[in-house]
Amino acid sequence: MFLIRLSRHNPSSFTLLTRRLHDQTISSSRLRDLYNFQSPPPLSSSASENPDFNQKNNNKKKPKPQYRPPSSLEGVKTVHSDLPFDFRFSYTESCSNVRPIGLREPKYSPFGPDRLDREWTGVCAPAVNPKVESVDGVEDPKLEEKRRKVREKIQGASLTEAERKFLVELCQRNKTKRQVNLGRDGLTHNMLNDVYNHWKHAEAVRVKCLGVPTLDMKNVIFHLEDKTFGQVVSKHSGTLVLYRGRNYDPKKRPKIPLMLWKPHEPVYPRLIKTTIDGLSIDETKAMRKKGLAVPALTKLAKNGYYGSLVPMVRDAFLVSELVRIDCLGLERKDYKKIGAKLRDLVPCILVTFDKEQVVIWRGKDYKPPKEDDEYSSFIHRESSIDSDVDLSCSRGAQDSPDETT
Repeated sequence: MFLIRLSRHNPSSFTLLTRRLHDQTISSSRLRDLYNFQSPPPLSSSASENPDFNQKNNNKKKPKPQYRPPSSLEGVKTVHSDLPFDFRFSYTESCSNVRPIGLREPKYSPFGPDRLDREWTGVCAPAVNPKVESVDGVEDPKLEEKRRKVREKIQGASLTEAERKFLVELCQRNKTKRQVNLGRDGLTHNMLNDVYNHWKHAEAVRVKCLGVPTLDMKNVIFHLEDKTFGQVVSKHSGTLVLYRGRNYDPKKRPKIPLMLWKPHEPVYPRLIKTTIDGLSIDETKAMRKKGLAVPALTKLAKNGYYGSLVPMVRDAFLVSELVRIDCLGLERKDYKKIGAKLRDLVPCILVTFDKEQVVIWRGKDYKPPKEDDEYSSFIHRESSIDSDVDLSCSRGAQDSPDETT
């Protein structure tokens, strides 16, 4: 400010002042050359060369890590299970013979990270060959023989008729409330743990089956016996009595690692193609239109018992080539599963799922299946079920829904 004011009043005095400042800077540089003055090194270079300086900096407190809320997935030991079968989310509603064409999301284990010593393939956790790269996870045929030996060891001698009647009577609704509910997902992996928990306090447990799995009760009974190593000693509609065995020890029960969440279902091939095999496009359109106009064979109730649907469809094919099943009110994935089961059990050809209807065609060269006892005498292996046992079973199943409405 002083220089600016001076230049405004007297320009000649400002030029003299600037010359004096310039002469002083020259004289200071001459003094630096004369006395060999050297500036000190910067602090950054001295800190890197001085070890004491680095040690002081290392002794400083490190910043605290960010807060992480506690998680149940951390600090848990890896579970090892010797169960001789592949772990699946549902054993009755999934088939190892049908190969998926892809996954909806990247593979992640429903058991949690590093909780199980088996790798999740996206469909199952195989009992052998843990490093499986495919998505289908084919089961080793030797595992079936191993399961059979374990089951025979636990079951021991077969039950007598009096013992079986006594167990069935103990599992009636008026005697006990112990029950395992089997719904639209079928026999799930976590349901095995529920069965073992009931077997701690009772020799047998009641299993109530409703929904899509009841279409094939033989499959439900097979997987219950195969995965729990128990025995189904009674069946009335969708109510089963599952016996644990003579040599069962609750203290030596197998470890069942629980699934923490439901995995996403993989992508399977389409059930209904654009054109039916052996027919043209116009013939396929005409058949679908005709199938939706056919009177409905039956109307399925939501979460009902569908055990008699297969023989009904087989009888209907004797007089008609097209059968329509009314599934109004059911979820789409439920009646699509029903159609897939009918295709394999009847057998038949799927025509359409439009308007919440399942339309099936018997095919050109239809031959009625031979009479077999698949749906009548597959429960009791040693002897047939007496009418007295059926009456005792009916006491606990009086509130069971109708098969079809």
